[in-house]
Amino acid sequence: KHVYTQQEVRELLGRLDLGNRTKIGQKGSSGLSRAVSAFGVVGFVRFLEGYYIVLITKRRKMADIGGHAIYKIEDTNMIYIPNDSVRITHPDEARYLRIFQNVDLSSNFYFSYSYDLSHSLQYNLTVLRMPLETLKTETSQTRQESFDIFEDEGLSTQGGSGVFGICSKPYEKYVWNGKLLEAVKNTVHRDWLLYIIHGFCGQSKLLIYGRPIYVTLIARRSSKFAGTRFLKRGANCEGDVANEVETEQILYDASVMSFSAGSYSSYVQVRGSVPLYWSQDISTMMPKPPITLDQADPFAHVAALHFDQMLQRFGSPIIILNLVKEREKRKHERILSEELVAAVTYLNQFLPPEHAIIYIPWDMAKYTKSKLCNVLDRLNVIAESVVKKTGFFVNRPDSYCSILRPDEKWNELGGCVVSTGRLQTGVLRTNCVDCLDRTNTAQFMVGKCALAYQLYSLGLIDKPNLQFDTDAVRLFEELYEDHGDTLSLQYGGSQLVHRVKTYRKIAPWTQHSKDIMQTLSRYYSNAFS
Repeated sequence: KHVYTQQEVRELLGRLDLGNRTKIGQKGSSGLSRAVSAFGVVGFVRFLEGYYIVLITKRRKMADIGGHAIYKIEDTNMIYIPNDSVRITHPDEARYLRIFQNVDLSSNFYFSYSYDLSHSLQYNLTVLRMPLETLKTETSQTRQESFDIFEDEGLSTQGGSGVFGICSKPYEKYVWNGKLLEAVKNTVHRDWLLYIIHGFCGQSKLLIYGRPIYVTLIARRSSKFAGTRFLKRGANCEGDVANEVETEQILYDASVMSFSAGSYSSYVQVRGSVPLYWSQDISTMMPKPPITLDQADPFAHVAALHFDQMLQRFGSPIIILNLVKEREKRKHERILSEELVAAVTYLNQFLPPEHAIIYIPWDMAKYTKSKLCNVLDRLNVIAESVVKKTGFFVNRPDSYCSILRPDEKWNELGGCVVSTGRLQTGVLRTNCVDCLDRTNTAQFMVGKCALAYQLYSLGLIDKPNLQFDTDAVRLFEELYEDHGDTLSLQYGGSQLVHRVKTYRKIAPWTQHSKDIMQTLSRYYSNAFS
């Protein structure tokens, strides 16, 4: 736990160097040689012999939130800790090492030294706003673990430790190296622990009349029931579901960087498999294996655990947008809808009516095929009503002009209005069967709707509406496509097949041949790799 000054570091290394030289007084052979320089420790892992240390050797800055950098891991290195002289070799060690190294840590793993990526911005900033008194009582007990992230935010305290920041416990579900850090968690200084998330992170910059606005998209993938499509479906017995990803869009005005003085806004939504016990048998080699319900669950036990988790993290209302097909010749996807409806209806008996789970079935495939209506217009109506119910997070009170000329949509907005701004309460949970293509388009539409409110609340547009063919939306759509592609590659082995363009019906003909290629590549990676 000791924190060394630069001089102490130099002295310690010098002493080690001298003590390890082969002959005293020899200049040439140094006792210490640098093996690797790294940007952080992913963790420690042990198979059949001693421990390895996993280090981040290359990183790339992906985004910046209020001056806190978010990095993507580009390369890692594993170093065996015990000296060769004490190594007892085990014949199977190499095999386990190979299996462990199959997980490519350079594929979309992210970390930040000073910002907690496992929590939402709303959570992180509410912790910051806690009254100082409660913090002082809490920090006096955890003085040792204190860790300095908001040096200039003016949270100075009495005592020798000077200024230090607040540090919350990370949210285990979205941390991917929790197991690797378990061995050292309680013995090392808090700053050594880098918690890593998996998913997506992208950032774009909008210039609105010279005001630099950063639009950031962060997706956190749950590590609890992780795995690829067909192998992981539905939920496990603890209520964690497959392909569960929390997507957060953060907007801030970069002309003021500090968290306490700047303007920040965020909106969170979730995707995840249908929370039932279900699976698809891939040994049949059919492109669409039949869906089977593996276990009867008359009291919706798994679903209950799942929605419990969600209510604890987001509050109510929990809104389910189910994009699964309703009408089919062979009953395929519909099985899931029927079970989900039954589960939600059953669970709602035990919730007070004002906190009931809201269920919206909307067969996206059917509306895409129909000539009468535009899918995205219909989705927009749903999106508006969803954002109206949950509200969004913004850390500044309404601007004076919106009090003078209130927009009627603005006044009906839900969520929780506090003196410092607004809080998002509740969350939208979108799902189709794979939670890839349809889900991403639906999430984009909801995100676009929330983006309009966010821009409005930061005083950048005069009405909370955004048109499709504007630069802001185009930029936002690109971010969402990237986000969808990345998540799709992780879970399904190919990029998105249906994009927002496909649903806008403006996709060129070449797009369809691409779609077929993507479908084939998906089928190949499911069946063979």
